[in-house]
Amino acid sequence: MTHDSQPAADSNSAAINSADWNAEHYRSRHAFVFQSSADLASAWLEPQAGERILDVGCGTGELTRRIAESGAEVVGVDASPDMIAAARAGSSLAGLTFEVVDAHALAYPDEFDAVFSNAALHWMKPLDTVFAQVADALKPGGRLVLEMGGAGNMQTVIDAVNHATATLGLPELPHPWVFPTTAQLATLLESAGLRVGRTHWFARPTPLKGEDGFRAWLEGFGGAWLAPLNDADREAVLAEAEAYARPKLWTGTEWMADYRRLRAVAVKGT
Repeated sequence: MTHDSQPAADSNSAAINSADWNAEHYRSRHAFVFQSSADLASAWLEPQAGERILDVGCGTGELTRRIAESGAEVVGVDASPDMIAAARAGSSLAGLTFEVVDAHALAYPDEFDAVFSNAALHWMKPLDTVFAQVADALKPGGRLVLEMGGAGNMQTVIDAVNHATATLGLPELPHPWVFPTTAQLATLLESAGLRVGRTHWFARPTPLKGEDGFRAWLEGFGGAWLAPLNDADREAVLAEAEAYARPKLWTGTEWMADYRRLRAVAVKGT
């Protein structure tokens, strides 16, 4: 399976974005998502006091709060009510608000000096719609700073599930993400009226905590992916996929996921 082409619009994209997110599981098992990108919210975004900044796909709000500590006024949005509830519960800063909003339906015309997004955009098919909404939300000259899964991200996990369904005689399960190449991302951004100033694709081998780290990742992030399966088939796919991935991702002491990340900075034309 390749990620070299932009997938068509997915009628289930809104459901994939918002359904069945468990904020407690996310924080306890997948904190690396926001911990490993702390520099994106500082050195890449460079938030300034008095700026208005929108965090798209803010999750439980850890990086949103970090941005607000700069003195910027920050709005965090996410399609998951559970994530937003957790973000609000952890918020005590002035000038920081959280709202349940689907990124395909942002309604903030020319309102923000910057838009920030970490580890969320790869859930948001079709991306051209999202980037058009982001461009509308930015003031002229405003900037978008993002990190998302890039081409090749979690390819071994994807291969493992595909292997499992084929081995077990089950239908192939199309995964819910879009992992663009640098060129594809640049084309999407430019088409939305955002001038690309900087991109960076890189490998980030990522430990998955615990002997059950591979399974926990699939249960945490692949729930919608595996949802078409009944309980017995789902358990069989998890076991077969784990067996396939073990010689590739298990180091002998921990699971090491093959994360590939893509960052970009783009500016709205004046």
